[in-house]
Amino acid sequence: MLQAVIIILLCQLAGEVTVLLLALPFPGPVLGMLLLFVGLLIRGETPPALKAFSDTLLRYLALLFVPAGVGLMVHFGLVARDWLPILLALLVSTVLALVVTMLVLTGLIRLRERSHE
Repeated sequence: MLQAVIIILLCQLAGEVTVLLLALPFPGPVLGMLLLFVGLLIRGETPPALKAFSDTLLRYLALLFVPAGVGLMVHFGLVARDWLPILLALLVSTVLALVVTMLVLTGLIRLRERSHE
């Protein structure tokens, strides 16, 4: 299990350092997750320790939403004041995510059909 934690933390560290050095406009942990994904693709399989740790982490994923909920309640006045822009941003981003997912899936299905011909 310790090996899996070290792998995940090293990928996050590599992402953080890369983002800082190259002044990239997105979070380091996102790049770290991408690095982990690429590493797993190259390896071709997930190490058993990493799979076990990931499954455990996912089991307790709901706990990671507690700080967000507390932050929402702490700043309830701001949320109550700006509820309309927040609602619009949520709706637009959700619709945009659904449309992009639909387009990507459609493209992948067409690509798969072409490769099977």
